[in-house]
Amino acid sequence: MSRTMARGSVRFRLTAVFGFMFFLAGGAVFTGAIILVGNSMEYTLQLPFPASLRPGPEKVRPVPHETGGPAVPSALPRIVIDAASRETVLASMRANLTVKGGLTVLAVGAAATTMGWLATGRLLRPLNRITSTAERVAGRTLQQRIGLDAPPGEVKRLADSFDSMLDRLDQAFAGQDRFIVNAAHELKTPLAVGRTLVEVAVARPTASADVKQLGENLLAVNERHERLIDALLTLARAENAATDRLPVDLKEVAGAVVQLMDQEIRSKGLRTRLTAKPAPVAGDPLLLEQMIRNLVDNAVKYNLAGGELDIRTSTTVAGAYLSVGNDGVPVAAHEIPVLFEPFRRLTDRVGSTGGSGLGLSIVRAFAHTHHGDAVALPRAEGGLTVTVTLPCAP
Repeated sequence: MSRTMARGSVRFRLTAVFGFMFFLAGGAVFTGAIILVGNSMEYTLQLPFPASLRPGPEKVRPVPHETGGPAVPSALPRIVIDAASRETVLASMRANLTVKGGLTVLAVGAAATTMGWLATGRLLRPLNRITSTAERVAGRTLQQRIGLDAPPGEVKRLADSFDSMLDRLDQAFAGQDRFIVNAAHELKTPLAVGRTLVEVAVARPTASADVKQLGENLLAVNERHERLIDALLTLARAENAATDRLPVDLKEVAGAVVQLMDQEIRSKGLRTRLTAKPAPVAGDPLLLEQMIRNLVDNAVKYNLAGGELDIRTSTTVAGAYLSVGNDGVPVAAHEIPVLFEPFRRLTDRVGSTGGSGLGLSIVRAFAHTHHGDAVALPRAEGGLTVTVTLPCAP
C-alpha cells in the first residue's frame, strides 16, 4: 500500500470518516423510509377499495338509503382485503424495498466515498506542498520556500508562517557561517605572523639547538592550528556551497585521490584495496575531490599500522556510492552518530591526535550539498566503513 493510502494519513482518515458518516446517515434514512412506507402501506391496505380496482367478481354491499327507506345497492361497490393477502403484499413490498433500496444506498455511498477521496486530496494538496518543503529543508536546503498561492485561510496562514520561520532560520545560519568565516580569517593572520617570526628565529645562525627544537615544535603546533582553521572554513562553506553541476565519475576521483596520498598511505604501511566501478554523478569536481580526500585522509589517520584501506565505488538503486573502510579498534554502534558532529573523534581510544575532529562533518556536509548522505557502519574485525551515496547523473 502506498504512503498516501496508509491508515495514518489524513486523507485516508478523512475519507473513512466521510464514508462512514454517509453510510450511517444513509442507513438511518433507509431504515426510516422502510418503516414509514410499511406503516403507510399497512394503513392503506386496511381501507376498503372500489371493486373496479380489483379483478374478479364484484361483491355488492348494501348501503342504507339516506331517507331511511330500504337499502339499495351502492353505486360504487367496495371490497376489503383479507389479512392473509394484506400480509403477503406487505412482505413483498418490504423485500423489494430492502433489496433495491439497499443496493441504491451502497452504490451512492461508494460514489460519495470516491468523491470524498478526490475532494479531500484536492483540499490537502497545500499541506502536501508544506510537507514536501519540510522534507527538503530537513535535507539542509534552507533556501526552499512554499510560496503558497491560495485565498486567505488556515492553510495559507500555516504556509506563510512556515516561510517566515525558514527566513529567520536561513538568516540565523547565514550569520553563523559569516561569523565562523570572519573569525577564521582573523585567527589566520596572527598565526601567519607567528609562523614567520618562528621561522626567522630558527634560521638565525646564532640560534642554539634548544631554540631550533622549540621552533620546530612551535611550527608543528602552528601548522595544526592552521589546518584546524582551514577545516572550519571548509565546514562553514560546505552547507551552502554553490556547486557547478558537471558530470563526475567517483571512480576517477577516488583513483586520483589514492595516487595523491600514496606516499602517506605507504608511510603507514597500509594495504590498499581499490575496487572501482563506474559511479557517475553530477556535481562540483573540486568539492567532490575534497570530500573524498577528507574521507580517505580520515581513514588513514585512524587506521592501524599495517592495516587495510578498502575503497569501493559503484552504483545501486539508491544512487552512486563511495565507501572507504579501515582497520582499527572495535567501535560501538551507538558511538557512530557523534562522529559526524564537529570536534568529535575517538582520540582516546585510537591514540591519534593528528585530526581535528571535522573530517566526517565535512564529508557529510559536502554530501548534503550534492543532495546525498554519508553513513558509517562498524566493521566486524574493527574499524569503520563510511559510505557516501549521491544521486546518479541523469
